[in-house]
Amino acid sequence: MVVGEVWEAGDAYEAYVGRWSRRVAARFVPSLGVPAKVGWLDVGCGTGVLSAAVLALAEPARVTGIDPSRGFLSSARVAVPGVGYAVADARHLPFADGTFGAVVSGLALNFVPGTARAIAESARVAAPGAVVAAYVWDYAEGMELMRYFWDAALLLDPAIAGLDEGLRFPLCRPGALRAAWEDAGLLGVTVAPVDVPTPFASFDDYWLPFLGGQGSAPAYVATLSASHREALREELRHRLPDGAFELTARAWAVRGVR
Repeated sequence: MVVGEVWEAGDAYEAYVGRWSRRVAARFVPSLGVPAKVGWLDVGCGTGVLSAAVLALAEPARVTGIDPSRGFLSSARVAVPGVGYAVADARHLPFADGTFGAVVSGLALNFVPGTARAIAESARVAAPGAVVAAYVWDYAEGMELMRYFWDAALLLDPAIAGLDEGLRFPLCRPGALRAAWEDAGLLGVTVAPVDVPTPFASFDDYWLPFLGGQGSAPAYVATLSASHREALREELRHRLPDGAFELTARAWAVRGVR
C-alpha cells in the first residue's frame, strides 16, 4: 500500500500535531542561544508554528519562512503575520550564501526527499558562526500519540508496516541526526530530547484529528473502509484511558554551527 502525506489544510494540521509542535517550539527556540537582531530562516515553515515562536522569543531582525505547500503558507500568513513567506524547496533555497544568522526547521526535514541536500542548503545560507538547528518527532518511541496509533493499526493489518513513521524515517533518531549535521560540515553538534505533554480532554479529542487527512496516519485512515476505520477506532479506545488523559510527545532537537 502506498499512502502519500497531504500537507495543505492548516486547521486540520493544527488539530493533529500543530498544537503539540507549538509546545516544542517554545522550548526549542530559547535553547539555541541565538543573539538578538539577526535574520532567521524557517525551512519547511508549514503553518508558521516555529516562526511564531521565533518572533515571540528571539528578538529577530527578520524572519523568513519557506515551504512547498501553498495551502499551509496561506494559513501561516493569516496566523503569523510579520514573516516573509515564500514557496520554495528546502533542497534549493533561493538565497545567497551566508544570508541568515540562524536557520531552523520544525517537523519537516524527514519529509524532504534527499534530506542531505536540504541540510547542506541550510548550512550554505547560514552565516559563519550561525546556528543551524531542527527538531523532528521521535516516531519510533517517544511520540506517544502516533505510537499508539501505529501499534493499533499494525495489529489489525501487519501488511502496512512500511507506513509506520518509526520505520520510514531513520533520520529521526539521535545518532542519525548527529551524523547528518556533521556530514554537512556543521560544528559543535548536539542532539537533545524535548518532551512536552499532550493532554486530551477525551478519546474523541485524540481520535478526531486522525480523520482530518493531514499527515501520514490521517492519510492512511482516509483509505480505510468504514468497518476497518471503526475497528481501528475501537482498538485505540481499548488501549487508551477513559475520560481525560495525557500522553507525552518527544522530539529530537539537533543543533550545530556553521
